[in-house]
Amino acid sequence: MSVESSEHALSADPSEDQDSVAGTVNAGKGTSASRLEEEGDVAADYLEELLDIADIDGDIDIEVRNGRTYISIVTEEESAGLESLVGRDGEVLEALQELTRLSVLSATENRSRLVLDINGYRKERAGHLQKIAEDAVASVKETGEAVALEPMSAYERKIVHDAVADLGFVSESEGEGAGRHIVVSAD
Repeated sequence: MSVESSEHALSADPSEDQDSVAGTVNAGKGTSASRLEEEGDVAADYLEELLDIADIDGDIDIEVRNGRTYISIVTEEESAGLESLVGRDGEVLEALQELTRLSVLSATENRSRLVLDINGYRKERAGHLQKIAEDAVASVKETGEAVALEPMSAYERKIVHDAVADLGFVSESEGEGAGRHIVVSAD
């Protein structure tokens, strides 16, 4: 029996039991935020250890917003080590994000939707994806034909879907696995 369970079993006052249940129910909303903070701490520990092993300098920033944990690894100077953690087209970054999510799952027994960014790669890529969405919409306006985009990750597809919707057009994901891509159309 855990310490918490023993204290609960020893409680003689029934109103104490009701208060603790009410406190648990009321804390439900805060639990999500604290779970995300814990997720960020576990991820940061994992990434810090990885950076130490690889002898790469970088600072880790944790931010919780919109129900998600965002982890950024940044450095003030150019770092070839950090760039190698991004890889070509962000492939290494995607793999590292999945490994970090697995580390969080292992430590907390909760699936994580954390987003990892290194040296602002995702922010820069989001600007590029916005431009791709705008170009696709312009092409659909001009030709009236649907436009199929190159395959991209789920995170990148979400950015494009949002950008296309903001421009008043429709987008759908098609294909499977590594070939999953977006098709932009007028309706």
